[in-house]
Amino acid sequence: MTSKQDVEIFLMNKSVAVVGVSRDKKKFGYAVYKQLKERNYKTFPINPNISEIENETCYPNLSAVKEKIDGVILVVPPKESEKVVKEANKLGVKSIWFQQGSSSNEAVKFCEENGISHVKNECIMMFTEPVESFHKFH
Repeated sequence: MTSKQDVEIFLMNKSVAVVGVSRDKKKFGYAVYKQLKERNYKTFPINPNISEIENETCYPNLSAVKEKIDGVILVVPPKESEKVVKEANKLGVKSIWFQQGSSSNEAVKFCEENGISHVKNECIMMFTEPVESFHKFH
C-alpha cells in the first residue's frame, strides 16, 4: 500500500524522468510529461523509439541522461518496469512512481529490498498542484 509519505517524497523531487513518454497527446505518457513540465519539474523524457518531443531531447534509457535524476515515473508495461527499476537503482535513484498498470510484484519487491521509496496504484496527475481536468473530482 502506498503511504502519504511516499507520495510526498516523490513530489519533492526536482528532476524527474518519465519512462514511456509518448508523442500521442491522448496517452498518459504524454500527459504526465507535459503536466510535470508545466509544474516546473526538470523533466527527462525516456523512450527508445523517439529522439525528440516538444523540442526536447528524448533519451533511449535512464543511463543516457547525463544529469542527476531524482525520481522516475513509469508509464510502461510491468515487464519493462522490472528492468527500469534496476537501472534506476544503479544510477542512485531512490524514488519511483508506478503509474497505474505499470507495476509488477517483482518491481515493487525490488524497490522494497533496495530502499527505494515507491508509489503504486495512484495517478501522479492527482497530486501535482494545481490539479486540473477531471482529476479534480477524485
